[in-house]
Amino acid sequence: MGEPVISHQLNADAVGRLLTERGETIAVAESSAGGLISAALLSVAGASAYFRGGVVTYTGVSRVALLGISDEMMEGIRASTEQYALLLARAVRELLGTTWGLAETGATGPTGNRYGDAAGHACFAVAGPVELAIMLETGANQRERNMTAFAEGALNLLQSALRTA
Repeated sequence: MGEPVISHQLNADAVGRLLTERGETIAVAESSAGGLISAALLSVAGASAYFRGGVVTYTGVSRVALLGISDEMMEGIRASTEQYALLLARAVRELLGTTWGLAETGATGPTGNRYGDAAGHACFAVAGPVELAIMLETGANQRERNMTAFAEGALNLLQSALRTA
């Protein structure tokens, strides 16, 4: 039996505490993390004070249906990039009317994605009073390990944004 995908390593407690103290809210759009970012944020007691909702936009169909990001809006933007993650973060923030939007996009493995990114590639973005976007390369091809690393990376970026704002 493998390790649990949602682990104590995810830094949701600190993020939840900061959001609650500031009276701010968050919405999440994730892809390859498959809901782990939202699950980590919701695992903190009192999450209803800051968590407004999350979507898993694993396909183009779900991106259009859940976030309203059309193919026309995607013109010149490739999935699994910092630019795309920022588009997702802005869209989910606007859709749910939150202080912050947090997004993740990537390739969990065991193989890369159709855009040429290797397994372990992810991009994260935060939209709100501060906007940040970063890329992560884990170098691993283990799907669950990457999903956990992607969730942790997204939460770490959010924590950085909260401390910067």
